[in-house]
Amino acid sequence: MTVQTERPPSGPTEVLTTLEGPGEPPARGRAAALAPYLLLLPPVAVTVLFLGWPMVKNALLSFQNLNMRQLIQHLTEWNGVDNYQEILGSSDFWRVTGRSIAFTGVNVVLIMVLGTLVGLLLARLGRRMRVTLLIGLVLAWAMPVIAATTVYQWLFAARFGVVNWVLDKAGFHSMAEYNWTGSQLSTFFVITVLIVWQSIPFVAINLYAATTTIPKELYEAASLDGAGAWKSFTSVTLPYLRPFLFATVFLEVIWVFKAFAQVFAINQGGPDRLTEILPVYAFVEGVGNQHYGMGAAISLLTILILLGMTSYYLRIVLKQGEDEL
Repeated sequence: MTVQTERPPSGPTEVLTTLEGPGEPPARGRAAALAPYLLLLPPVAVTVLFLGWPMVKNALLSFQNLNMRQLIQHLTEWNGVDNYQEILGSSDFWRVTGRSIAFTGVNVVLIMVLGTLVGLLLARLGRRMRVTLLIGLVLAWAMPVIAATTVYQWLFAARFGVVNWVLDKAGFHSMAEYNWTGSQLSTFFVITVLIVWQSIPFVAINLYAATTTIPKELYEAASLDGAGAWKSFTSVTLPYLRPFLFATVFLEVIWVFKAFAQVFAINQGGPDRLTEILPVYAFVEGVGNQHYGMGAAISLLTILILLGMTSYYLRIVLKQGEDEL
């Protein structure tokens, strides 16, 4: 007697045909393939609307001669690349560019060093002290930029500032009415203290979170091998934190480089425009001097300079993401 057995489907196509019936299109498979694109559509549309379109308008303005006369008369005067030629040929632009890069470098180094130390401290504190310090960091991080800047203006005020009062009581009587915004270096000192204070919480909290992912067995193995605190840090902690540090430096460079509010609110780029960085320079030339096309061109050049500064770190972050995959 011959027994016939039904051959099972040999491939995914036959399985899909068996489940859906002969002649039916694989609609469920197409829907699953389209789902990621449908989910990405709303944020992409919002990004294009609120970021892409202003960028296009700004690029168009950078090729125009636009001041109050053109605005009032609704005139559009195209001047090609004249704005860019004037900016790139100006010594003021290159002076502000160098100042911006140096300002960003100093702030990012201080932020990363101090933020890393605070983050490592969080990892070693007890529960109560850690929670107390975390609350303080979150409150400092959550304070609005202008509110924090106003507080620092009061702290460093010449006549009634807390800093001058403390220095006077400590014996530095010449600092009793010192004008912290009267010179380039002292103004940059106040701005740097403000920006570093605002940025440390982000670095510290994220670094502490990163340290919690390090297996404790690695520290135990390093201890058995006779490694001290510094050796454990360089051989265990630092390799695990390296991707985080690269990504954080990338974000901090962007954040510090575009620190318009702090610089402008402290002294509006003064004294004598000696503390202007590129975002403030673009605002003063564009809105302050009513050369809107010039301001738009400076802002686009600022973006290009920032992309050039961060391209190296961006490649490192992307390469690390590919290696993890």
